[in-house]
Formats: sequence, structure tokens, C-alpha cells
Amino acid sequence: MKNLLKIMTNRIIIIVFLIILQLAVLLTVVWRFNDFFVYFYATNIVISIFIVLKIINNRSNPAYKIAWLVPIMLIPIFGTAIYLIFGRVRFKKSEKIKMFIIQKKEKEANERTVTALDMSGLSLDARAQAHYLSHFGESSLFVNSSSRYFPLGEEAFQAMLEEMEKAEKYLFLEYFIIAEGKMWDTILEVMVRKAREGVDVRLMYDDFGCLLTLPHNYDKELERMGIKCCIFNQINPVLSPIFNNRNHRKILVIDGKVAFTGGINLADEYINQYERFGHWKDNAIMVKGEVAWGFTLLFLSLWEYSRGKERDYAYYFPGYEALRLAAGEESQGYYHPYVDSPFDKEDVGMNVYLNLIYRAEKYVYITTPYLVIDNLLTEALTTAAKSGVDVHIITPHIPDKWYVHEVTRSNYARLMESGVRIFEYTPGFIHSKTFVVDGEYATVGTVNLDYRSLYLHFENGIWMYQSPSVQEVLQDHLHTEALSQEMTLEDVHRVSWLRTMLRAVLGVFSPLL
Repeated sequence: MKNLLKIMTNRIIIIVFLIILQLAVLLTVVWRFNDFFVYFYATNIVISIFIVLKIINNRSNPAYKIAWLVPIMLIPIFGTAIYLIFGRVRFKKSEKIKMFIIQKKEKEANERTVTALDMSGLSLDARAQAHYLSHFGESSLFVNSSSRYFPLGEEAFQAMLEEMEKAEKYLFLEYFIIAEGKMWDTILEVMVRKAREGVDVRLMYDDFGCLLTLPHNYDKELERMGIKCCIFNQINPVLSPIFNNRNHRKILVIDGKVAFTGGINLADEYINQYERFGHWKDNAIMVKGEVAWGFTLLFLSLWEYSRGKERDYAYYFPGYEALRLAAGEESQGYYHPYVDSPFDKEDVGMNVYLNLIYRAEKYVYITTPYLVIDNLLTEALTTAAKSGVDVHIITPHIPDKWYVHEVTRSNYARLMESGVRIFEYTPGFIHSKTFVVDGEYATVGTVNLDYRSLYLHFENGIWMYQSPSVQEVLQDHLHTEALSQEMTLEDVHRVSWLRTMLRAVLGVFSPLL
């Protein structure tokens, strides 16, 4: 009886039950209107026409438009209702204005703390990319910085612990998924101890990402431990587009002098302590010096948006000498942190990738867990390959979501017929998201090659030019490629007609997956 009561009062069960109940009420209302079917249907058709025109004329991606137009036109009564509930961006105008004010505050702090940078050492192509990110990526270009790339989550985990132990002033963490286990329990122990020492310890996690992994009101438990906690975009059991815009960012900052980002979340599968889909191949990068201060500002701006009023960001600035010492003698290259968010209509993550592809002269090497790409990205990759650029893409062999993997594989043929080489990581699941171009540029971060990452979620990454870590990313890619199986056109075309039909249907709705 106790177990049954525990299940019935589980937050997930309650949310799912209430959403199903609301859908049932909606369907019942529609059914009851059958008595006035002609009038109701005519009204619905008029509404559907207005919505279709709105979708066609808005600035969203064409693939996303098609994914909604199909159900609206096939089943206008239910398709229209579902679109009105789930199809729109959630953020209100007031929330966008609030974030605009915060970003202005962030920019002012950046101007007061970041020294002007001479960009003469950059090539014209690098300068163009840095110029774009400086205007739309919510950060600045940095030198006086060093980095270390970690090709596996377990290696990054050890470095994270070592750096967290050095925290003296503040410790900021922002992650999409946190799950109780060895990784999180070890990190939590350090956070609690540091909070008791007087360090300002903060954690922000996404509610949807942690829905199945953390207990309800976990933030209150952490607050009792002395950790300031913020749940991003809390889920309520109400039909709304709240599920669309999740915080998929991964940032760890120590005293503004050291920062981590990359693909790993704080759960045991990311360090291969727990096996889910074979060997979990993930990554992270540690940066020190001025670029770490850039990540600090990115954290503080979203923290203030979510948690409330924050003091002047310059208060947290560690000082120029401290940043210079943190970078050390290994300081080399150019670094540009960036974020992408649904607050604006600028698709920063997509444009970072497109900029890299367009400027490649020799090769573009990519790793991604999902290859759910639209026509724009497909054309960029195929055109590069047709132009003689060596394009390699590594995807998982063992998927975490079968339906997304079917769409991923459905995209192989067109790419490979244009000369793109595709490899599947046979030991398991690859979760890292990296681009490396011509041995000069690389980006490491959280942006998947799927619609949600590229257009709907909050994401972050770091763009690098002539940094030693560019070569580290390259060597990791080549090593991973050696462990992977190269796909052939024969493999791609050896698919049953039933699976082909399934992929065609999933492909239409892939922007919604």
C-alpha cells in the first residue's frame, strides 16, 4: 500500500496524469461540439487558415513550419488546438524585455572589465567569425587564456574536482541533467564543504532535464545545505509550450579564473560509471584566464533572469593579474565563448557551424549524437564536400533514442552521395559535439545537430582559433574515427521498404522530436 501511494504521489505521475486529463477534457469539448458540427468546423477552418498563414509568414525554420502544417491541414480541429498549446515560443514580451535589460547590464560589465583586443593577428576569415560572435554570441573574444581538452567524461570529472577544491570566492554550476550517483555525490560533497568555508556556491539545473533524476523540491534540500539553487523553467502540469525552451547549457566556473564546458552532464553514464548504451564517448574543455571570466558573465546573466536581482557583475571580477596568472605560460590562441537562446531570432549555434563549414579549405571533422539536419545545413555540408573539402561526421552506433537514430540514418544517403564520409562509433554512444576545421578552428559545446538545439534550447559553446586545443580536438576525432565503422552506400541502401516509410514519416516531424 505504501509503495502504491508513493507511486501515485510521484511528481512525474501527477504531471502526466493532469496533462492527460486536460487533453481528455479538450477532446471531450471538441466531441460535444459535434452537435453544432457545421458551425464549429467552419469556425475551426477559419482559425486554421489564419494559423497556417501565420506559420508560413513567420521567420522560423521551413522544416519546423512543415512539421506543424501537416497535422493542421490533415486534422485541422485537433492539429490547430495542439499547435496553439505546444507550437509557439513560450517567452512573453515582458520576459524578453527583462532579458534585454540584463544583457545590457552584462555588456556594460564586460566593457569595464575586458581589455580591448587587437585583432590584427587573426586571418580575415577568423576576424569575420569573431566579429559575428562578438555582436550576437553575448560575449567577447579573449586572449591571455589557456585550455585543456578532455576526450572522455571521466578525465574531465577528475579535473573538475581538482579545480573545485581550489575555489576561494565562488563556485557556479549550470547543467541540463543531474542524477544522484558517484559523479554527483562526489561533486555535491565538495560544494557543501566549500559553502561551509564561506564560498558562494550556486547551482542552476533544468527542471525537464532532471525530471526523472532528481526528487521534487531538491532545490530546497540544497538550500538547506548552504547552496544557492535555481531551477530553470519549472514544469507545471498545465498544457503549454513550456517544454520547448530548455536550458541545455553546461558551465562550471571557479572564481572567474577557471571554467569548464562541453557535452557532459553530472550523471554516472557520462563518466562510464554506469553503462546505458555501451561505452559513452563524451568530452569537456577546461579554460583558464580571461576566457573563464567570459563564462562567468554568461552564467550570471541567466542566473539573474531566473533567480532575480543580482549585484553589479564587475563585483565578481578576479582582476587582471589573477587572470594572467591563471592562464599561465601556456597562454596561446584566441577564444570566444558564445551562447544561443530563444529570446531573440538569431540562430547563433547554427551560424557558428555554418561559418566553420563555409570557411573550410581542407577538411571539416564533426562529432554529433544526432544528425537531424535541415536543408540549409545539408546544402552547406554537401557543397563543401563537392568543392573538395574532406567532410567527416561521426555519429553513434548504439542510439539513446531509436526514433532520432532512424532520422539520423535517413540523412546519410544524400550526404554520402555528395562525398561526405560518415562513421558510426561502434563501441557505443557518442555524445560530444565538436567541429574542427583545417587545424585552425574548433568549437566544443552543447549544440547538437538537431532542431531543438539549433533553434529552441538555451545552448553554449566555445570557438577557438590557433589554440593548442584545436589540435587536441583533431587528435580526438581521428582516434575516435579509428574506433568507428565507416558507413557505405550499400549499408545505407540496404533498408526494408517498411523502415524507409517509417523514416519518411519521422523525417517530416523530426523538428518536433
